Amino acid sequence: MTLPELAARLAERALLRGDFVLRSGRRSSVYLDKYRFETDPALLAPLAEALGALADEHDPAAVRLAGPALGAVPLVTALALRRGTPFLIVRGAAKDYGTTRRIEGSYDAGERVLLVEDVVTSGGAALEAVEALRGAGLVVERALCVLDRDEGGAQALLDQGVSLRALLRPADIGM
Repeated sequence: MTLPELAARLAERALLRGDFVLRSGRRSSVYLDKYRFETDPALLAPLAEALGALADEHDPAAVRLAGPALGAVPLVTALALRRGTPFLIVRGAAKDYGTTRRIEGSYDAGERVLLVEDVVTSGGAALEAVEALRGAGLVVERALCVLDRDEGGAQALLDQGVSLRALLRPADIGM
C-alpha cells in the first residue's frame, strides 16, 4: 500500500470531526482516533511496514524500540514484530505492585532506543517517555510518529535533543 493510499484509509476510518479536547488540553474540531487504526489489522500492518521503513532510515542503530502506554503499544508491538527488534513499554507512572517498574521489558543502560508514538500534538507524552527512558540510562535521540499535528510537539522534542520524524502531516489526511 502506498503512503497516500494509507493516509486515505486512515482518514476514512479514523478521522473524526466535532469538538474534542486533546491530551495537551487544547480543543480541536478534528481528531485522529488512534484506536480506530491501531486495533484494525488491515491498517496496523501497513502502518508497521511504513513505520519500519521510516525507522530504518531515521535510526538504524537503535537496538530497542519504546512506546508510551497505552496508545503507542500496538504500534510499537507491530513495528517490533516487523523489524525483529525488542521493545519497551513506558508507563505514565511506576506501578505500585509486582516489580514496581515504570519501564516494562528488558534493557541495559547505554542502549540506543527509538521512541514510537501515535499522534504528536504538544509532545507531552513523548517527552515524559524520553525522560523516563533517559532516567533509566538509555539513549534516546530519535522518535517516530504516525501523525505530527504540527502544533509544537516536534520542536518541544528537538529542544530536548530528540529528532521527530512523522509518517503523516495534517494535510495528508485532510485535517
